[in-house]
Amino acid sequence: MPETLIPVEATLRFNEHTLPCQDGLTLAALLEAQGVDANQMATAVNGEFVARALREQHPLQPGDTVLTFQAIVGG
Repeated sequence: MPETLIPVEATLRFNEHTLPCQDGLTLAALLEAQGVDANQMATAVNGEFVARALREQHPLQPGDTVLTFQAIVGG
């Protein structure tokens, strides 16, 4: 009996959630779609910090892990 292949949706991890990862999705677009106030949060993709100015050009790939966290400023 031949096995039936079930298409697997491309996903990524966003904080504690698994979400679809469409072709061409950028970090900025993901944050907007999730209702994140991008000016108040810092971001990392696969453990690497992504500066606010680079989010629009940062493409996401299936399997990526995206974290948002409160930036702490002090001295």
